[in-house]
Amino acid sequence: MVSTRLVAAAEGEELNPLIPHTSEIILSAAVFLLLLFLIVKFVVPGFEKAYKDRTAAIEGGIEEAQAAQKEAQAALDKYNAQLAEARHEAARIREEAKEQAAQIGAELRSEAQADAERIRAAAHAQVEAERAQVVAQLKSEVGTLATELAVRIVGEALTDDDRSQRTVERFIAELEQESAN
Repeated sequence: MVSTRLVAAAEGEELNPLIPHTSEIILSAAVFLLLLFLIVKFVVPGFEKAYKDRTAAIEGGIEEAQAAQKEAQAALDKYNAQLAEARHEAARIREEAKEQAAQIGAELRSEAQADAERIRAAAHAQVEAERAQVVAQLKSEVGTLATELAVRIVGEALTDDDRSQRTVERFIAELEQESAN
């Protein structure tokens, strides 16, 4: 190349350093086209393959994320349904427990009232029995005292038991009439 310039300079042509020589242009164009061919043939398919792989990976990741999101939503819906069912079941169990507690309370109250009534009746019967016993005992003592008093007042002995018994009974009957009035 340098020799071509020297020959051209010797012939009187003026060399312009900004304009390349025709052979340099052709050689540069051939090297550029060869380099372009090699890049298009070997480098560009690698880039396109990497681009397609990356696109497929991103789209696959998006699809997986959407599938995972759908599964998560389904699991959340299922969980919410189970939670609502569990709350409903808990409310039902609470209501049943309240009903059973009220029923047991009513049964206990009625049993307690029956026991109290039975105890009251037994106490009343016992009081009546004791009262009858005390009345009988008092009648006997009052009869004895009345007989002794009558003996002292009358001055003679009341030896007839039947007669003294009738007198005592009549005296007690008169006392009962006076207390009733």
